[in-house]
Amino acid sequence: MQIEVVGVKFKNGNHVYSFDPNGLHLKNGDYVLVDTEKGTDLGVIVKEEESIDPARLLSPLKKVLKIATKDVVEKAEKFDKEAGKLYPTVKKIVKEFGLEMKIVLVEASYDNSRYIINFTAENRVDFRELVKKLAETLKKRVELRQIGSRDEVRMLGGFGPCGKICCCVQNMGEFDHVSMKMAKNQNLSLNPASISGLCGKLMCCIAYENPIYQESIKLMPKVGTNVSTKDGRGTVVFNDLLKREVEIKFVNGDDFEYKTYPLEEVKFKKEEK
Repeated sequence: MQIEVVGVKFKNGNHVYSFDPNGLHLKNGDYVLVDTEKGTDLGVIVKEEESIDPARLLSPLKKVLKIATKDVVEKAEKFDKEAGKLYPTVKKIVKEFGLEMKIVLVEASYDNSRYIINFTAENRVDFRELVKKLAETLKKRVELRQIGSRDEVRMLGGFGPCGKICCCVQNMGEFDHVSMKMAKNQNLSLNPASISGLCGKLMCCIAYENPIYQESIKLMPKVGTNVSTKDGRGTVVFNDLLKREVEIKFVNGDDFEYKTYPLEEVKFKKEEK
């Protein structure tokens, strides 16, 4: 039995959550009020209705309550801007407590019923007394949320070493797992300093582009493989995985030369890969 779901993202988030559309006709870009573990929240539809196997769900499916009105969305944006102005106050209070934590962003819930304070920390922080002080000072319920370095960049924005806006800011997907093996697949420098982003972790683009490289690796001969071409037999010395071109070394006595061929012009035994 299949069930109907829609995909919803929340403010400053990158994860897509599945919700029961509740009989509503929803399209991408619609703002909706949804039921969550912490109460009603505002999100945006990023995946329209689809049928899935219930076994794919990691938790019980909650419902979209209704489509948010323009007034609700505008007020939510206003509340958020006002909350952002509290950053200096929050930072000052944290400093008074001497806690090893970095305040990243102060947000407001869509209905302004609470403030969400996002922070990073190297170690676990006991902020029970801090929460009391913040609630007393800000006159509102306060939620402290510890985030990772990738989330920090996603919230604050920035430019990667390539000069473009960071992938995580552009909502290109979730790339929490990026490995050195992916970098090796792409013939990148394995020096972490050269392939790390603003967050200090391996750049998201490495994971984003990895499927293309993996597909090319499956199709192309390994370096060192003996192959046949229209010019005779030679040895693979380099593969351009994006162009799918093969550089081959030909040896004739004491002489040798290098030529590059499109993959389809190179013949080799698949089992040699």
